[in-house]
Amino acid sequence: MSHRRVKNIDFDDDDIDDYEEDDYGEEELSPEDQEQMRLGKTKVREALGPDYANVADKHIEDALWNYYYDIGKSVSYLKNAHKPAPKKPSQPSRFDQAANLAAQPPKKANEVSNAYPLPSILSPLRVESPPANFFSDTPWFNVPIHRLGKITRTGNIPTMGLKGGSTKLAALAAARRKKQEEAKTSPAASSTADAQQTTGRAVSLLDSLNKKPSPESHGNEDPMSIDTPHASSAPKPVAQARPYPRPKPSPSPVKQEPPPVVEAPVVESKKRKASLSDIRAGPSIFAKTMFGSEPRPRGQLLGGMVFSLPCPKMLPQDANKNPFAGPSPDDEVLNKQAKAFKKSNTAANKKDKETSAVTQGVANLTVEEAPRVKSKNLNVLEEYEKSTLKRSANFVVIGHVDHGKSTLMGRLLYDLKVVDERSIEKLRKEAQNMGKSSFALAWVMDATSEERSRGVTVDIATNTFETEKTRFTILDAPGHQDFVPNMIAGASQADFAVLVIDASANSFESGLRGQTKEHALLARSIGVQQLIIAVNKMDAASWSKERFDEISQQMSAFLTSAGFQPQNVTFVPCAGLTGQNVAQPVPKDVAPWYDGPSLVQALEASEVSKRAVSGPLRMSISDIFRGDITSAVSVAGRIDSGSLQVGDAIVTLPRPATETGTAYIKAIMVDDEPADWAVAGQIPTLHLTNIDPDQLRLGDVICHSTSAVKSITTFTAKILAFEHVMPMFVEVHKGRWNMEGRITKLLATLDKNSGAVLKNKPRVIQPGTVAKIEVQLDRAVPLETAQRVVLRNEGLTVAAAMLEEVK
Repeated sequence: MSHRRVKNIDFDDDDIDDYEEDDYGEEELSPEDQEQMRLGKTKVREALGPDYANVADKHIEDALWNYYYDIGKSVSYLKNAHKPAPKKPSQPSRFDQAANLAAQPPKKANEVSNAYPLPSILSPLRVESPPANFFSDTPWFNVPIHRLGKITRTGNIPTMGLKGGSTKLAALAAARRKKQEEAKTSPAASSTADAQQTTGRAVSLLDSLNKKPSPESHGNEDPMSIDTPHASSAPKPVAQARPYPRPKPSPSPVKQEPPPVVEAPVVESKKRKASLSDIRAGPSIFAKTMFGSEPRPRGQLLGGMVFSLPCPKMLPQDANKNPFAGPSPDDEVLNKQAKAFKKSNTAANKKDKETSAVTQGVANLTVEEAPRVKSKNLNVLEEYEKSTLKRSANFVVIGHVDHGKSTLMGRLLYDLKVVDERSIEKLRKEAQNMGKSSFALAWVMDATSEERSRGVTVDIATNTFETEKTRFTILDAPGHQDFVPNMIAGASQADFAVLVIDASANSFESGLRGQTKEHALLARSIGVQQLIIAVNKMDAASWSKERFDEISQQMSAFLTSAGFQPQNVTFVPCAGLTGQNVAQPVPKDVAPWYDGPSLVQALEASEVSKRAVSGPLRMSISDIFRGDITSAVSVAGRIDSGSLQVGDAIVTLPRPATETGTAYIKAIMVDDEPADWAVAGQIPTLHLTNIDPDQLRLGDVICHSTSAVKSITTFTAKILAFEHVMPMFVEVHKGRWNMEGRITKLLATLDKNSGAVLKNKPRVIQPGTVAKIEVQLDRAVPLETAQRVVLRNEGLTVAAAMLEEVK
């Protein structure tokens, strides 16, 4: 069916309505289900009983339908879902309670004392039930009864104050009770009624003074003075007195004896007002200590008297004297200090005059700080000429990436027994585990985890080996184009270079278009004049003479145009993986056409340029690390010129203007052996003191403090252009450091042979042209004339320059 026909279909509305009713309408029960539902509903209603009469038939039907007419499950579900509310006990309202209590006969005094007291408004009512039940019918925001708090009534808090004679009051109460009991049993009770009535009034007065007014009392009677009632008034029944509160005794096995009973005082006249002085005991020991033996009342309060603190005693003759007439104590102290200060100033002036001449003499003295490390004061040039050390040479291994530089150097060290068989086997196992079995020899030089995981050399790897005549230092430079600055740093420390070329098919051609050409140009620009061309991987080319000759011809033409002399270039075929023609000459059955030297023989035959041993000290820092426990910091690098020895005072440049300190050479290590001195051409390790590691940077120049290099920001240089050069931003590279700058002026183009000016102020310098330019740096750096630098821009080498003038 096509889409056109589907779109023309008309749906019938009646069919849609029927479909909806079938799916969403209520399903009717069959006659059998209806009968089963009726019987089940009857059984469920009987099982629920009258407590669940509020359950609707609809709920019962739903439960039976869901549980497939299971009576037990339906009843359990309905009982859980429709639990009956707990029945609340019917309680009369608070008005009904008040009416019922009013109708009850009054209770006795002892019964009233045990009942819960009510507020003063309901004082005629006495309720034996707790106060919480009085408000039980009042709704409290529908909170369940078991969640409501309980209302309790605490006892009267005793009045705080300085009261004395609490023991005597208890004795009076005991005496009163004893006399009441005697009056009941004595036949002459009628004759002593008046005395008992008087004693009862006195005791009631004490009770009212030592208790707070109860909620049942009414009126505004004065609590401090109480009038005796009229003689004609009938005595009121006295409730049983509550015992006076006592502090709880400390736990002790000794039983304390009750206090002695003291007779209560008899009131002389019924109409006289009772005062506190008649019934109160004297002040306690604490009150006497605080306020004296005779306190003066300042006022009368409920619960006792208030005593005022005694005023400081004054002598009779000072009673009318003004306390502010004379100077204050502070004024007297200040006056004495002023007098003492005047005396000290006069003494200090005398001493200043006596010591002024001595002070001026000390200020004119200058003390030079002695070196912290003792120097032997050796004549390094004479010691160097007398020494019987082997000739030392440093060479850098350069070339395109993956041409086998590290593998070739690893084979060389293995064949010369610098690396033992055990170490090589360990590296082979690690390489096999990583799936790079052919990298075992390369890992002799590439020791970092990053280099081994990536399979390329990242930074300069160093190692040393010795032959019969020379001690060599290998500087294995990275071949990737992203690490060209590290290659420049390695080439700047070398006396000559070993250029490795892959002889396999198409590898040489790709390398010539890549880093092989750039590395050769950079080495020549830095100052390397001798070059050994190691044609590697000849085993992959079946040791073909034609392939070797082809590579030799093309490279000779290119190197001659780059500035290398033909007599300074040597071609050596070799195989780094198998070790053929590396340390030992290649067998005649493998390459009968070659009768030249092996790679090691070519290294020994190379000539080292004359070194500037007698010049000023110039050493470029290539590595900074923490030395041993005794030294704070250690540095390593190549000495470009001059010499140094233990104890020399040196400075590192450039450095901030605020840093003016001088460092000292504590120890020197040459080829991992301690030495007293080092000369140009060597790569020593210096242990320094009196210097902060934060002051050092890679590429800094170490000089003697007496012949430091001048830091400049502008220089004029002669360049050999590799790309188009114009006024633009560049990066200036020298050794380990690089500095951002810009070419500000194109001064002239020059003739390659004679150096004559061909054109002044050109607009653009073409590739392969020799020219003269001016460069301005962003920050001052230590540079001198006749030094070589490299100019790069956006990852490309623009030109090689030699400084002619610095500013």
